[in-house]
Amino acid sequence: MQKLFFEIQIDAPPEKVWDVLWSDITYRQWTTAFTEGSFYLGSFEEGSIIKFFDPNNNGMYSRIEKNIPHKEMKFLHLGEIYDGVEQEQAWGEATEAYILQETETGTILKIEINTPEEFQSFFEEKFPTALGIVKNLSENQL
Repeated sequence: MQKLFFEIQIDAPPEKVWDVLWSDITYRQWTTAFTEGSFYLGSFEEGSIIKFFDPNNNGMYSRIEKNIPHKEMKFLHLGEIYDGVEQEQAWGEATEAYILQETETGTILKIEINTPEEFQSFFEEKFPTALGIVKNLSENQL
């Protein structure tokens, strides 16, 4: 497993950043950095399963390990989805956490990822772009 860390300062309150991250419309916008047409199905309720898809009905499914509104969202990735069919993966503790820290001028958004090595370069390439989109949406949307 590889531990990856990303961070960005956003001049908007944590509530706004949170809404940009997890509201359906803005989620679809910032995740274009990973795959155009990305979306999710399910609930962000702690303990529930959420599914992340691309437009071809492929993606992954995860359990919500932690949901502290406006502060932290953590996923445990369980498996992949191909043509709508779930396939469990032996990823162990493959996690992805979004941590929002309020500052005097806004929010520091921190991403902590525990990932199998084969996904490391993908995340290192795509996450900075995704965070730039989150920043832009958070600072410029009404």
